[in-house]
Amino acid sequence: MTTPATTARSVPAEADRHRAPGLLEGALHTELTPEGCDLGYWFRAVPEGTLGGDPMGRTDDVPVPAHMLEDGPLRQAVMQELAFRSVAEEKAARALGHLVACAPDLAGMDFYTTQLMDEARHAYAFRGHLLELGVPEKDLEAVMEELAGADRDAILTPLEEFGLAVLRDGGDYIGGVITLTVLVEGVLAPTAELSERKWRPFDPPAAQIERAAGIDEIRHLSVGTTIVRRHLRDHPEDRPRIAELIGRGTELWSRLPVGELTLRRETLFQQGLEQHRDIAGDHEVWPGRRLVDTTAEERMRTAAEWAERTQRSRLADMGIAP
Repeated sequence: MTTPATTARSVPAEADRHRAPGLLEGALHTELTPEGCDLGYWFRAVPEGTLGGDPMGRTDDVPVPAHMLEDGPLRQAVMQELAFRSVAEEKAARALGHLVACAPDLAGMDFYTTQLMDEARHAYAFRGHLLELGVPEKDLEAVMEELAGADRDAILTPLEEFGLAVLRDGGDYIGGVITLTVLVEGVLAPTAELSERKWRPFDPPAAQIERAAGIDEIRHLSVGTTIVRRHLRDHPEDRPRIAELIGRGTELWSRLPVGELTLRRETLFQQGLEQHRDIAGDHEVWPGRRLVDTTAEERMRTAAEWAERTQRSRLADMGIAP
């Protein structure tokens, strides 16, 4: 008979919702392999360990607070964020189908099959919380289009076109891994970490959903790093091509209006923060810094610093000079 204690011991720490590190720490320090994170690992670790049996990755005993059901800047900020994140995760899941198809070995195929499932679940969970926030199911698609359609076209579509040129058109497995690990998740992960931290006092269910998604992203970043490091060890002649791909991707990022999107959302959040300072209380968004004492610009600047540090660390782990 399986007891809760036995179940907890069978779930690796990095996949356990109670023991896993935060996304930022995990992205910097966790080392995992595709062989170690195969289908068996996923079925043992994720449904119960990360999600606790809930497909959205949250607990029933944490209801949506009343203030998040009232129209205002906090609700608008989280809805814009969730709609955009859901669309982004959906696009990632669709692109991963090409990565699964061109994987050169079973370990890679199995791992990216699990990542495809993870990204599809993230999109499902973010949509699900929009429903919890009061969006009628019949209107969900239209509301998401209103909230995120323009940002999708300005930011996600160019990234998607870049990735599909590498994966679908070029059949470039390592290029696809690089695109996901360095140019997409490696940049967005710190923003997701900030999101989880800032929503904890205001929207605990959203923070729980972000936490579960973040645990998955640690695995994605770590395994992707291992795959690229092995490839460059075995094929050092491919280093210039990989560096050129990263350069093109970085240049694309620099032209996208990500800063404008982030500032818009953080400004809304700041307005809500000023309205509900009592709810935030002494909650620290990072050690020694209370959320109520931060500004939109400071949070953006900090997330950008986290993103740069994460990307540099991952590139170094891959054996690529940042």
